[in-house]
This record gives sequence, structure tokens and C-alpha cells, in this order.
Amino acid sequence: ARAVGSPVEENAAASRAALRLPRPASPAPPVPPGAQLRVPGISPFVTPNRDFYRVDTALVVPRVDAARWRLRIHGSGVREERTVTLPQLMSRRVVERDVTLACVSNEVGGPYVGNARWLGVSLADLLREAGVRPPSEGGPADQLVARSVDGMTIGTPVEQVMDGRDALLAFGMNGEPLPFTHGFPVRMVVPGLYGYVSACKWIASIELTTFAAYDAYWVPRGWAAQAPVKTESRIDTPRPLARVAPGAVAVAGVAWAQHRGIRRVEVRIDDGPWQEAELGAEDSGDTWRQWLHRWPAAPGRHTLTVRATDGTGATQPEERTGTMPNGAQGWHSVVVEVDDA
Repeated sequence: ARAVGSPVEENAAASRAALRLPRPASPAPPVPPGAQLRVPGISPFVTPNRDFYRVDTALVVPRVDAARWRLRIHGSGVREERTVTLPQLMSRRVVERDVTLACVSNEVGGPYVGNARWLGVSLADLLREAGVRPPSEGGPADQLVARSVDGMTIGTPVEQVMDGRDALLAFGMNGEPLPFTHGFPVRMVVPGLYGYVSACKWIASIELTTFAAYDAYWVPRGWAAQAPVKTESRIDTPRPLARVAPGAVAVAGVAWAQHRGIRRVEVRIDDGPWQEAELGAEDSGDTWRQWLHRWPAAPGRHTLTVRATDGTGATQPEERTGTMPNGAQGWHSVVVEVDDA
């Protein structure tokens, strides 16, 4: 609280206001027509920054002066320790990508998932320039430990960071510098991994080590050291316990399986047969997809259930599990009341 209105706070705010984002050398493709379905109540395809979920341990959001920010890269397999400033980072080849992020603490049907357009640079390229090789190429480190300015540690598999996916050191979000709550000036974004093993905000250093040698913050607290995102789907509308009129009802929501993509979404009414939903256009395998089922609703109380199949052909399992140790899974369902005609 003492920091509010301090010179540190003011300098950080001024540095963000003055920051001009570079144009991407590799821009994200335009969001395809049909990715955003015209259904009232469905989550927007791109989550506005003000609505993007926030899950972290910071009691006070760090306010970092961009002019003073530094990123240190060191550890096992690093040929020569490096320190990078924000201007140096932004002078590199800039990449823009749409990526959906999800929190491991998100319950089935929960809100801790969002989709944004990120601007940054390739983390893999930066590591390779420092001499880092993934384990598949004989590198000695299998874990990248990112440290935040507030001391948080996030452990990420080196192999996934360097396997060709768009793992970014991001400084832009939906066309503006990162908000302070989402990691200004720089954060990590790695498609296909839950945030607690990939999405370090307010990043200050990267250390190359092994999973055997070091446990990042969440691991001693009962969470898995490695956690790829599980295939999930959610009903956004109708809301639970909603009352709807009989006749045509739009049952719609989102489904995600980052870095695998969504192949199919199915909806079941009560104990009836599974019916394939209409899918919104796919932006990429790293983003969620909207879906829609047109339900001829009859009076009475009904249970609506959804399940998704990812790009590998694997379908969500029915049994619900909790979020620990590596993410919830199971079918999402809502109960609604259809009024008499």
C-alpha cells in the first residue's frame, strides 16, 4: 500500500504509457469469418483485457519500470549467461499469435480460461542463441525455471518450449502493452500448457535446470511438475437454472485443447443420444472454438451436457475429477427449466 503513488509506481505507469509496440514481422492471421458465432450469452472469441481471468499469488500487483527491466538467462547448458533489456527484446523478430490460456485451478465449466492476441518474441530462438538445446538434442536441462520480480517460480519443460510451438516472451496483449495485472512489461506464453507451468508474469530471470534438481513453487504444494492442458468444453448459454421458453433454444459455448485443436463437439439432452454441434471456424489449434446446438426445447426440467473431441481424436472422459494435481476433467452440464407453452 505504501507503494501506491510512489515514484516507483509513477515511473512504472509512465513507462507503460510511453511504450510503443513494434509491428510484428510475423503477424497473426486475421480471425476467420465464423469464429465468432452470433449467439447472445456466448463468450467472445477474443477476451477483452479487462475481462481476462487473473490467477496469481501477488497480494500487490508488481509495478515494474520498463526502462529498468532486465531478463537474465543462465544455468545448465547456457553457453554464456545473457542479460536482455526491453528495447533489445523488442528489436528482435516480433511475432503475433492468438493463444488461449487456461488455469489449472479451473473447475469443469469454470471461468479461468481466456483467448487473447499476444505480441512478443520467440523464446526458443532466444534460448538457442544462448546455446540451449532441448533434451531430444542432447541438452542437459529438461526444465526452464522462470522467476518473477516478486519471487514466484514457474517450471516449464524445455522440450515443449523448443518443439516448434509459438512459445513467446510477450509484451503486448490485444493490441496494447501488457496490463500490469497480466505481467507488464514481459511475461511468458506457451500454448498447450497450464499457466502454472508456463505463464510466468513479471518475468525477471530464466534458469535452465532439471526437474530432478528443482521443484518450482507449486510442486511442493501438491501440483504436478508437468501439466499439458486437458481437452475441455463449457456451456455458456443457457446459464445454470435458467428458465427458457419452449421452442428453438440456442445451446452454445466454447471448447479448447490448446496445441491439439478441437475436432468435434457434441451435446446431449437428458439421457438422449449425442448430437453433433455446429463448430465456429477454427482460428488455430492454439485457440478455443465456439460451438452451437439448436435445441427444440420441450416444457419441463432438462439436463444439457457437452463433450469435446480434440484434434488427435481423443474425447473428453465422462468422469469428473478435481483440479489437483494436474487439471480438472469431465463433462460439463447445466440444468434448465423450460416453461409450459
